[in-house]
Order: sequence, then structure tokens, then C-alpha cells
Amino acid sequence: MLPGWSSWRTCPATTARFAFVSKAYLDRNFERSASLGRSTLHPDGYPVGVVSTLHRQFQHVHGYRRAFIKVGSGPALLLIHGIGDNADSWAPVIPELAKRFTVIAPDLLGHGQSDKPRADYSIGAYANAMRDLLSVLDVDRVTVMGHSLGGGVAMQFAYQYPERCERLVLVGTGGVSHEVNPVLRFVAAPNADLVLPLLSVPGARFVGKGVFAALRALDTDIGLDSDHLGRIFDALPNSASRRAFVRTLRGAVDWRGQAITMLDRCYLAKDMPMLVVWGERDGVIPVKHAARLHAALPDSRLEIFEGAGHFPHQDDPARFLRVVGEFVSGTEPCTYSADEWRALLRQGAKRMAPKLTVAASDAKPALAAGTRTDQPARRPRLAVVHPRK
Repeated sequence: MLPGWSSWRTCPATTARFAFVSKAYLDRNFERSASLGRSTLHPDGYPVGVVSTLHRQFQHVHGYRRAFIKVGSGPALLLIHGIGDNADSWAPVIPELAKRFTVIAPDLLGHGQSDKPRADYSIGAYANAMRDLLSVLDVDRVTVMGHSLGGGVAMQFAYQYPERCERLVLVGTGGVSHEVNPVLRFVAAPNADLVLPLLSVPGARFVGKGVFAALRALDTDIGLDSDHLGRIFDALPNSASRRAFVRTLRGAVDWRGQAITMLDRCYLAKDMPMLVVWGERDGVIPVKHAARLHAALPDSRLEIFEGAGHFPHQDDPARFLRVVGEFVSGTEPCTYSADEWRALLRQGAKRMAPKLTVAASDAKPALAAGTRTDQPARRPRLAVVHPRK
């Protein structure tokens, strides 16, 4: 755990989510929202619930406005949200992270308060955009944390710019295997975007909320995330947001599922400190993907959050903060060598990565809820492993 984080446990019960943060910090970085309710306390003593909205800053990069949150001081931590979402996805954890890090949480192009042009919304383009934003902000190296689509962007960033990536934290990440919720497969199918304008028809939002309520009442995995997914659904009647959503989705998913996987080149990240977090009841991307990723990178640390869905950092922010703190304090930033990277590429995945024979029909991984796997802390580097003669 990072120094000073233990103080969370001793703060008294409060009626505001961030009451234990100084007033000056609040006035500088947050806007009050009176419409949100009182907070409660997590059993560990951490305040939970959100009653504030983080301030956005803006930079124009390549002629497009990029919105982002930048708070705190210390080593840089880049937070990348998922598809259809925005930087507010990280609101439950940003204030505490900002005590130890310089937290940078952008709205991806086509999302939130960033521009929504007719542009390239591929995973590679998003990784480039993160590099460019960090360059504008004079940030050279970061620990990258990505959720869902943002996890795929984080992995792509580490692949394209290994010299700039110190650690990876992947939360319910995309880009591992093909399975994904059938609704996303439908939206990614040809001509499905012709149906989406119906979301702007009067009453569509009411119907959508009714569907989410029914799924929640039936205790389905997707219903568990109905509040989070409903917030994303509410943004889709906006035509610009809808077009950006579809273009982003089709950059990674088609009617058969996810079209991109990092398993074929994850051997390049074998010495990258990596934390994988997944919700036990993720109805968007199955939790069995966590086991596949951990099998491909056995030195990674895996945390399965019992009872959580696709948004474990929101479902249990207290545990999430504790896990991230322990991970960062127990690892050293990855070092990079162009010669070693070249050697790894020449040796290739067949000699470096474990052989995976997981069928698409496999059941959930044999990992109990709350599973935690740890590896001894060591200074990571991109080591050259010479083939046996």
C-alpha cells in the first residue's frame, strides 16, 4: 500500500463523498452536484458514493478539442475509460489516486466533452492520441490504467510506445478473446446503425430504462450493471455521440465478436508489471478472459472482485484503490531497451509465450470469487531469453 493511504480507514463518517479532501482541493477540482444523494461507508471504512463532478481542462490536438481531467502530483497515472463512457467513470477513485499521482483522465475522441468528428476511431488511433496528449502535457512516462475498450487502448499503447509505459492496470479489458455481449455484436453488424436513430424517438429512453430495470429484477449479470450502462445509453440519442460510438465499436468488434486480440504479441509484455482486475459477474466481457490473460502472462497479478460486474472500480472503489496501491508500491517501473525489444520480436511468440488451447465454449475459469494471485516483487526489464540449442 502506498504511504499515507492507510489514513482513509480512520476518516469519520461523512455526508459528502469527498469531505475528507481539503476544501481548497474541492474548490479547485470539483463542481458540486446537489442532485446526488448522501454517501455511506464501505465496511473497511472508506467513504463511497459520488457527489461531485470533476472539472475538465481542454487542449486542441490536431485541430480537435480534447477534454481531460488532470489533478494531483507525483508519478503520472493515465486512466482510459471504456466505449460510450467518459472520464467520470473514474470519479469514485480519482480523488484518492490524486494524493499520490498526477492523474490524467481524458475523454477519448468521440466521447464526453471531446470533439466528435468523422475521424479514425481505431484502437491504434486512440493509442496515438494518448501519446500526443501526454506529449502536449509534457509527460514522458506513465502507468496506464484502462477499463473495457480503454484496456485495449492501454495494451496497444504499451505495444506501440513501450518506452513510455511503466505499468499496466487492465480492468475488465477488451482485446483478449472474441466473446463479447451479443448486443454489441448486433450494433457492430452491417446496417445496424440504421436502427440506432430510433433511440431518439420519444419514449425510447423510457423503454430502455424499463428493459434495464427488468434485467436487474431478474438478477442477470448485465442487469447488475444497469445503472452504469443506462448512463451510457442515455448519451446515444445524441447523433454525434451515436456515430462516434458505432465507429469506435466497429474498430474492435464485428458481428462475430471482438476482432482484436493481444494474445499473439503479449510475450512482448512478459516483464511489464501488470495488474488484471475483473468483476466476477461481468456481463459485457466474460470473466474467463481474465484467466486467459493471466495464463498468457503468468507474472501478472489477477484480482477477481466477487459480486462485481463490468465496472469493479465503481462497484467496490475501496478494494480497487487498495489493490492498485499495493500493486504500484510492490513493483518498479518497467525499463525499455530497443535491442532487447528487437530480440524478443525475432524470437517470436512460439518460443516466448505459453501455448493456449482454450475453446470458445469453455466455462468460467476455475478461480473463486475474490481470487488474488501475487508474484514476488522484482525490478522488471525486457529480458532477452536465448533459445536452447
